[in-house]
Amino acid sequence: MPQQTQTDILADVTPIKFGTDGWRAIIAEDFTFANAHLVANAIARYVIRAEDARKGVVVGYDHRFASDTIAVAVAQAISATGTPVWLTDKPCPTPAVSLLVRQRQAAGGLVITASHNPYRWNGIKYKASYGSSALPSIVAQIEEELDLLQSRSIPALPPRQDLIHALDPRAPYLDALEKLVDWRRLRESRLRFLCDPMHGSSAGLLCELFTRNGISCDEIRGTRDPRFGGAHPEPIEPHIQPLRDAVLAGKYDAGFCADGDGDRIGAIDRDGSYLNPHQLFALLVWHLAGTRKLPGDIAKTFSVTKLIDKIAQKFGRRLHEVPIGFKYICELMLEQNILIGGEESGGFGTSLYLPERDASVTALFLAELMAWHGKSLGELLAALHSEFGEYHYGRVDLDVQPAQKQKAIAHFSSDRCAHILEWPVVRRENLDGVKVYLGDIGWVMVRASGTENLLRVYSETSSRESTSLVLAAVADLVHHL
Repeated sequence: MPQQTQTDILADVTPIKFGTDGWRAIIAEDFTFANAHLVANAIARYVIRAEDARKGVVVGYDHRFASDTIAVAVAQAISATGTPVWLTDKPCPTPAVSLLVRQRQAAGGLVITASHNPYRWNGIKYKASYGSSALPSIVAQIEEELDLLQSRSIPALPPRQDLIHALDPRAPYLDALEKLVDWRRLRESRLRFLCDPMHGSSAGLLCELFTRNGISCDEIRGTRDPRFGGAHPEPIEPHIQPLRDAVLAGKYDAGFCADGDGDRIGAIDRDGSYLNPHQLFALLVWHLAGTRKLPGDIAKTFSVTKLIDKIAQKFGRRLHEVPIGFKYICELMLEQNILIGGEESGGFGTSLYLPERDASVTALFLAELMAWHGKSLGELLAALHSEFGEYHYGRVDLDVQPAQKQKAIAHFSSDRCAHILEWPVVRRENLDGVKVYLGDIGWVMVRASGTENLLRVYSETSSRESTSLVLAAVADLVHHL
């Protein structure tokens, strides 16, 4: 690659917005080698100023277009600052990089990935020295460095190839995960599983863990495909349909699906039913706090099911509710004894592993739960509903203008909103957005996106029908404000 000066790089870039986990953009528009070089430099400058740069940085990458070559360029940019780099020798899921950062006591980690975004996107996630998403205070420092680099002409230094070392990410990752569950119980259960990495970077890993321990497991969509087979690599409906079809055709006991970089999970029951993240989280809490009786509190984000509250109460666990975003769960896990924390989008972290989301870890615990009780995921969920009542969740994203978002938030925050359909508003909460409680049937919540012209509407009630009615009524109301 021809050597570029910082002036050349600055002439070829557009302003970069650094989010919680890093930066994402459309390939060949804003996601370019020049911009990736800038982001890597900003992170390297942060590491030198705020961490022990001598401990080095781990760099990994996913299955997206050019992720491998961008990873090499990023490693070279970081090495140019005199910081050692461990560059993975093959694609790997994001949580594998988080684990390597912890195991090696590295100063941080970067992953070339756009997570569950469509194939036209790529990005750079940053993982802090504790092995998870950067806290807001760390993000602010990286943003300062990025602003400086984008506003000044700073000469680029030549890469230090002697500081770049190859690293196998798979073996240590599999070894760590293998210690988490009771394999004897799983073997004796004779359960059959199907894994679907959605052509993402967790391909082969979960299936290898199951088969090496004598558990029947097959895999679909396990090949590298930068277009993800034409689907979004997000483990929700309708993108999860191929897994449903394969589970039913093969008569598997369950199917587990991971997003493009392997940190978020979806699941299909043996009857083809899709279990949403709220249901999976409830089963995980019930298993770890109840069945396994492991110590620790429970943490959830503001949009997560109230079923978690009841399960936590049953097992005498303190429940922490935080704003939306796994970074808030992570912060709690670093400060307190949190057994498990989870969010609406299918990301769960546990004190048994890392303060980090991991689809493969979640799948292992769900499989263990099934083996422990000899029941399907659907039967286990039915048992929870029988004990605690039914909880049916839904969400719609409304495309609205900024002024309309503000009107909606103001309306639902006001006493003018006294009823939704026939249900009275009995109280409100505003931890992150506005949550309105409707009599004794459940709640509805509105929350404005900070980066898009979207108003997100969430609802949970005691029946599918009432949840659908509430979502439709709120959507209609917002469009007529």
